[in-house]
Amino acid sequence: MTFEMIKRNYERKLWNKQMVAVAVAKGVITAGQYKEITGEDYKE
Repeated sequence: MTFEMIKRNYERKLWNKQMVAVAVAKGVITAGQYKEITGEDYKE
């Protein structure tokens, strides 16, 4: 899974914010990328 795939899935409403947050927790994307995707700061 890449940043681009996660972003695309979020934009298509296949993923929600919680799912994107799990990707940050697992180290797949950064907190900065989370903000770029969701428009909100990542909260641990």
